[in-house]
Amino acid sequence: MHEKIIILDFGSQTTQLIARRIRELNVYCEILPYNKMPLDDADVIGVILSGSPFSVYDEKAFRIDLSTIRGRYPLLGICYGAQYIAYANGGSVEPAGTREYGRAHLTKFDSQNPLLHGISEGSQVWMSHGDTITAIPDSFRTIASTEKVAIAAYQIADEKVWGVQFHPEVFHTVEGTRLLQNFVVGICGAHQDWSTASFIDTTVANLKATLGNDKVVLGLSGGVDSSVAAVLLNKAIGRNLTCIFVDHGLLRKNEFQNVMRDYEGLGLNVVGVDASAKFFAELEGVTEPERKRKIIGKGFIDVFDEEAHKISDVRWLAQGTIYPDCIESLSITGTVIKSHHNVGGLPEKMNLKLCEPLRLLFKDEVRRVGRELGMPEHLINRHPFPGPGLAVRILGDITREKVEILQNADDIFIQGLRDWGLYDKVWQAGVVLLPVQSVGVMGDERTYERAVALRAVTSTDAMTADWAHLPYEFLAKVSNDIINKVKGVNRVCYDISSKPPATIEWE
Repeated sequence: MHEKIIILDFGSQTTQLIARRIRELNVYCEILPYNKMPLDDADVIGVILSGSPFSVYDEKAFRIDLSTIRGRYPLLGICYGAQYIAYANGGSVEPAGTREYGRAHLTKFDSQNPLLHGISEGSQVWMSHGDTITAIPDSFRTIASTEKVAIAAYQIADEKVWGVQFHPEVFHTVEGTRLLQNFVVGICGAHQDWSTASFIDTTVANLKATLGNDKVVLGLSGGVDSSVAAVLLNKAIGRNLTCIFVDHGLLRKNEFQNVMRDYEGLGLNVVGVDASAKFFAELEGVTEPERKRKIIGKGFIDVFDEEAHKISDVRWLAQGTIYPDCIESLSITGTVIKSHHNVGGLPEKMNLKLCEPLRLLFKDEVRRVGRELGMPEHLINRHPFPGPGLAVRILGDITREKVEILQNADDIFIQGLRDWGLYDKVWQAGVVLLPVQSVGVMGDERTYERAVALRAVTSTDAMTADWAHLPYEFLAKVSNDIINKVKGVNRVCYDISSKPPATIEWE
């Protein structure tokens, strides 16, 4: 096992960022619901309490018994976490006169305190809270203020307990990573030996021990997560792994053939299945987005199940589930934004045990593991692609003709991004076929043909995303190429919506 920091999640939107910052320090950490603190885990070396959408004095506020943590582990409260520690010990937390949101600067701070060691006077921090600590118990002492917040950070005297009302995990807190390093390394004593190489060695050893000579089946999507999971499993169990790649007819142009060639080059045991006729038949006339997703999801499971039953003595189903999938699916607030195809989708009739070798990694960590395993860059750096494929990029009903139009337009856009050196600067890109037709002119004739929208976003984890500010010259070239080369399209638009309020995909 490995020493770890536990982050107790009280529902903050930035809890994942705390974990990412700590992982970047080569320290292993896990996010758990606020009420799931493991009291018998000998590997825990420190605890962090996250922020929360609640106020500490709300009736529905999330509360825990701090006595199970204090004295056993170093403890750091962030925003709500800091307010809760103070409030639970008799301090006062009250609504701020105005919501404290945005940049602030540390003043009157104790540079000798181990949490603030090496941080600059006047260092910029990021505030985001509607409440503020107005009084702390006698055993607490203030170690930093800002212009508007008297108690920006504190420590309980003679205890390894700290609280900060700002967010060290966000980019706008300039020395936030240093503060987190002071806590996890300086105070908790983490050894900073969590790395992709150590993850691979440990995971391969665990897979060998757990799976033994059992046979495993894995559904490949062509994406980075399932591909890295396959290569990792192949390293551990070799030919006992069978990968199944289902073509539902809604992949990008030539993607099935290209990806199959890549997988065979990696030495994977892959079965390719062309099930496009089944999917087109079941999707005929369907326009409602969620129903499309359900039909494709069920169809994929049916095809996968049929192929898996052709392999004798399969005991395990492997999936490319990654950490954000698990965290979102186990949301403590009970709010589901969308269901993840990798979590909870195991059909009971298959009666297989689940193997998810990447479930503790973030996307950027998955890519680093892929590189360490020697996978080609074009597989590792592939943009995310929706499980239902082009079905959620065709607004309205699905036909083979529409899919072909979209594949051709998408191919021009994606290849253009590569040719112009823009592909790796964009998180995700694609073309959307709109359910409208517009008037145009080609030669001396009027046309009445389809419109498409280009979509390209920048992001780090898909939780938020901004539209990519691509060069006008590039957009003009792509628009011209699509209209000239893709029969049936006479108008190209560019989507300049960010997430939130929009989502990355249109459906």
